[in-house]
Amino acid sequence: MTDADDLRERVDTLLAEHPPETTERLDFLRARFDAGLAWVHFPEGLGGLGLARGLQTAVEKQLFAAGAPNNNPWRIGIGLGMAAPTILMFGTEEQKQRYLRPLWCGEEVWCQLFSEPGAGSDLAGLATRAVLDNDTWIVNGQKVWTSSAHIADRAILVARTDPDQPKHAGLSYFLVDMHDPGVEVRPLRQITGEAEFNEVFLTDVRIPDSDRVGDVGAGWQVANGTLMNERVAIGGGAFPREFGMIGKVAETWRTRPELRTPGTHERLLELWVESEVARLTGTRLRQKLAAGTPGPEGSAMKLTFARLNQELSALEVELLGDDGLRYGDWAMTRPEIVDFTGKDAGYRYLRSKGNSIEGGTSEILRNVVSERILGLPSEHRVDKDIPWKDLPR
Repeated sequence: MTDADDLRERVDTLLAEHPPETTERLDFLRARFDAGLAWVHFPEGLGGLGLARGLQTAVEKQLFAAGAPNNNPWRIGIGLGMAAPTILMFGTEEQKQRYLRPLWCGEEVWCQLFSEPGAGSDLAGLATRAVLDNDTWIVNGQKVWTSSAHIADRAILVARTDPDQPKHAGLSYFLVDMHDPGVEVRPLRQITGEAEFNEVFLTDVRIPDSDRVGDVGAGWQVANGTLMNERVAIGGGAFPREFGMIGKVAETWRTRPELRTPGTHERLLELWVESEVARLTGTRLRQKLAAGTPGPEGSAMKLTFARLNQELSALEVELLGDDGLRYGDWAMTRPEIVDFTGKDAGYRYLRSKGNSIEGGTSEILRNVVSERILGLPSEHRVDKDIPWKDLPR
């Protein structure tokens, strides 16, 4: 029996023992995780079966056809795309057992506490401090641009544990309880009117040493693993043809023939081809991931995703003329997910500006591509071997 045949039987068994129409949603998701059908490439006992990553698609299709509930992946994307692979790669066995099941089932929403007001693109320059007190770390500092912090139960955190070391060497990586009384979340209102981002203040937040991921001082290596997964999650997803922004622009073109001009037609064709190339490149990237862990290629995909979204949203506004200047509801809301396609062109145009910042700025990602993919010499750094505490700020 092939792995694919075995998976079909496992899904059939799951559906027979837990009929979607009569089983509570959370009960079904937990049973699916325990059956190894959450992410089949994960190890047995951790939601997987140790199989090829590409086999997951067949599982999803079979469950979708049966009307099975999903885990609302758009709402828990940070947990699925960043926290889970990091815990799997660097976490202890106890951490994997404690966190992966409720994370995948959506029982615990995760956010990312990396960027700071003075350490965005230069993440290694962060100032949030973690000081060990017996077997507990006391954390103080401020984080910013934190998506989903207003609904999060847990967070992944990078903090400075040794200011006497150079900035990359004195960091450690932690898992944080967002319900700790020392955690304060404040909304950041954006140009769209929404506040999906937040700033987070950490005041004497207590983290048990058992929630440290990786060795003390190894936070930069662990964080890099997280960031590689993040960029793949943002730019390298599995999508059908004309998914997302290109689909909205193509729909406008087809349904509003009076808007067409030769110039916009040529631009749309160019962007359609580029979008399709990016989609197929994402497929190749996922095939490579099936054989190992994410590398710098995800940075190139995320760069392309940001540029295409911005160019396509600008073309859509131009196509619509006066209608493109309309903006439906500039209201202060706290969305749980970002919905590009369900809103109007004006929203998409404004929101896409953030695509070249979130998940790593395009400028930094170009450096990653030039140095780690093209092999070009790195920029000269004058702070490489200087203790963090002696750096000017």
